[in-house]
Amino acid sequence: MAKTFSITTAIDYTNAAPHIGHAYEKILADVLARYHRLKGEPVFFLTGVDQHGQKVQQSAQKQGIEPAEFAQAVTTKFVALWEKLGLSHDAWAATTDPLHKGVVQKILQQLFDAGEIYKAAHSGFYSVRQEQFLTDKERGPDGEFGPEWGEVNEITEENYYFRLAKHRDWLLGYINSHPDYVTPSFRQAELRNAVERLSGDLCISRPKARLEWGIELPFDAGYVTYVWFDALINYISFAGYWNGSEPRNAEFESRWPALHVIGKDIIIPAHGVYWPIMLHAAGFTDAEIPPLLVHGYINIAGAKMSKSLGNIVDPAVLAEKYSPGALRYYLMRETATGQDMEFAEERLVSRYNTDLANDLGNLLNRTLNMAQRYREGVLKRPVADTPWLTEGRAIVEQYVAKMDQFLVHAALEAAMGLAAKCNAYIEAQAPWKLAKDPAHAGQLDEVLYHLAESLRLLSILIAPVLPDAACGMAAQLNIAPDAPLSAALDPAAALADGHILGKPTPLFPRIEAEAKP
Repeated sequence: MAKTFSITTAIDYTNAAPHIGHAYEKILADVLARYHRLKGEPVFFLTGVDQHGQKVQQSAQKQGIEPAEFAQAVTTKFVALWEKLGLSHDAWAATTDPLHKGVVQKILQQLFDAGEIYKAAHSGFYSVRQEQFLTDKERGPDGEFGPEWGEVNEITEENYYFRLAKHRDWLLGYINSHPDYVTPSFRQAELRNAVERLSGDLCISRPKARLEWGIELPFDAGYVTYVWFDALINYISFAGYWNGSEPRNAEFESRWPALHVIGKDIIIPAHGVYWPIMLHAAGFTDAEIPPLLVHGYINIAGAKMSKSLGNIVDPAVLAEKYSPGALRYYLMRETATGQDMEFAEERLVSRYNTDLANDLGNLLNRTLNMAQRYREGVLKRPVADTPWLTEGRAIVEQYVAKMDQFLVHAALEAAMGLAAKCNAYIEAQAPWKLAKDPAHAGQLDEVLYHLAESLRLLSILIAPVLPDAACGMAAQLNIAPDAPLSAALDPAAALADGHILGKPTPLFPRIEAEAKP
């Protein structure tokens, strides 16, 4: 079975409403998945929802409903949003799925039998919001636990613990020997510092007397699994791990390890500490530890979005107001992968109008109109390759290099640079003047061909971010949709001599700014 490009996102916590940060993460993963499909690779793209935990149980109790009903209601909102935004995931992870539950329990039993899990009593301060015991390291300078921990209670109870500290040195060695484990690299440095300070083991159970909404421990029916220990396993359970009598099968081997796309707030400790150690303890080799692509926050006025600040931006509202494509393009073009991004609705409008309505949309309309007016839509291909066509393919190579580094914003910059170059070319060549002089007929043919061929390349390059617009461009250019990336690099795939272009239809209608009161 061919090796698959596998990509996963952090599964959405069903005690939170979808916001623009969720949308950015999912769109980024979707763009990378579509890009690898464009390259002709088999792709497995997984996303989903994390439905267990104490916060879900408490929220359900406040509404007077069962946790399963509450979780499903929130899940429905996420599913509708991802459908609206055009996510192309191949599998959906829901942690209440019996398949997932079975895999979690098998791994728990395996680790328990291997002595990696033990029972002990513990007294300490417990954060309800983060669903974990806190230590003095989490106290602020004033000796108090900060507001980020929410309600903190002092409790004493028996629980099961995973021997996290036992594997500290292994994880440090892995981080030091795998410099590409975390992207961007400065996040790996932060992770290394955190692991160096690691001490103590991880509580991986909650007594049913306090929490019933979770996966029951296979070796003690009086407890359920800690939500993070449960949720992280989705990455392998829905990729085919232990979906049968044996842990591994050909399908899983072809899909693993997967690139994990996560936010910077959950690399430490969940994805960068708990998860690799869980896999290592379960027998996964160093080559099977999944790499992490860590993105920043979407901020407003320099502050992270939060309910308490009242600055949550609903991506469903933006997609309805401006179109899913406009939102997808704005988030991908404006955000440098790994860095924080400052959200501004007026910037969304400006970026769309400048890049898509003015540069790309105008280029498409002008080219097709001129081709119809001067040549009835029929192209004449140059006998030999031209510097213009060679340079166009060089821009495609720049695009590929940036996408392979997950730098979607830079790849789009390269693509839109080609569109801007074409618009400048039109002004310099003035086809309307060439059309008036029969002596320049050959030059006019070459100009129209260069523009049309550049638009063909652009229809391929925008496809991962703007799949619907890419199909629309292909239709107007009268070419087959869903062309592979190789067709943008191979001279033999260029538009044929005598190719007939279609007629233009506005593809990116300009967004008119709202009048200020």
